[in-house]
Amino acid sequence: MNPLSEPRTPDLLYSETEDDLRAAVRALLADLGDPSRVAVRAEEGDLYDTDLWKALAADMGVAGLLVPEELGGQGASHREVAVVLEELGRAVAPAPYLTSAVVATEVLLGCDTGRAEVAHLLRELASGRRTAALVGRFAAGPDDVHLWPALDGSLAGVADAATADVLLVPTAGGLYAVERDGAGVSVVPQIPLDLTRPLAEVTLDGATGTLLAGADTTRAAVRRGLLAGAGLLASEQLGLAEWCLEETVRYTKERHQFNRPVGSFQALKHRMAQLWLEVVSSRAAARNAADTLAAGSPESPLAVALAQAYCGRVAVHAAEECVQLHGGIGMTWEHPAHLYLKRAKADSIAVGSSGAHREAVGRLVGLPVPG
Repeated sequence: MNPLSEPRTPDLLYSETEDDLRAAVRALLADLGDPSRVAVRAEEGDLYDTDLWKALAADMGVAGLLVPEELGGQGASHREVAVVLEELGRAVAPAPYLTSAVVATEVLLGCDTGRAEVAHLLRELASGRRTAALVGRFAAGPDDVHLWPALDGSLAGVADAATADVLLVPTAGGLYAVERDGAGVSVVPQIPLDLTRPLAEVTLDGATGTLLAGADTTRAAVRRGLLAGAGLLASEQLGLAEWCLEETVRYTKERHQFNRPVGSFQALKHRMAQLWLEVVSSRAAARNAADTLAAGSPESPLAVALAQAYCGRVAVHAAEECVQLHGGIGMTWEHPAHLYLKRAKADSIAVGSSGAHREAVGRLVGLPVPG
């Protein structure tokens, strides 16, 4: 057999570099992005933390992980980005990392990077000085690319548009970069379920923008961005589920009832053991998706669809168990459990719902999809 035709073996282990990156990001988030601070900022209505973003994106340089070195980035891969997103998920950090450093950046990388306008914007995003948002419904998956007829119209449910500096608008005539505060642009914040990832309605009325790619390139570039976004969102969901499990185990060891830790009750042991099994499986699925994306494997669409079909459900289950097994305190606004549940619920329908990804798995492996 030709060895080149053999299926590649995914590498699901973390490298020493990835472990070091994790430690650095976790330490930073412990100082600046503690979940209890996020809850307070959410109550005050001032979630976007510019200090956190500057430290994470500019000072640490993780905004440019996917950008080649010759364009001002780190020249890393999706595996390193996955580690960052795991930590952001653990902290439910209100940072536009997924939307700007992953989706928008991948869309630009799918264009002609030799084009001066594209290269300049990539350098800006990699430096952390500016952020960008793809103007499409955050619920749209890789197989649901939305193209505007022109730079006119309105679209709701655009993630992080209210804080982005640049809006990437895919139209039937090409991909345009539009300044958020430019003439003819209106970005109205909406009230989302997940307060840590704001949504907005974007209206363009006679707006102008810089053409970045032609019509033939735009659809493929947007699909590339959404595929990477969906695959790496699984790592965010993994980090969220891990935090919920660890926090629940810690609390049930400390909380006593009938003169014994509630975590010693057999029924609760079984529930947490089952959740641990789901989290471990979720880690395998998320790591596989990140690894295939990093390798540019033709198996990426299947790995991404599989990861999203599974990890979204696990994150929701972990967050629900976290709230319930914390008892009364888990229902309070002061405890951050509600932030994790809302993020998990919102993520479960982001960049394609779990149901849509299950249908994609069926199509990709040739299984009949229920009507």
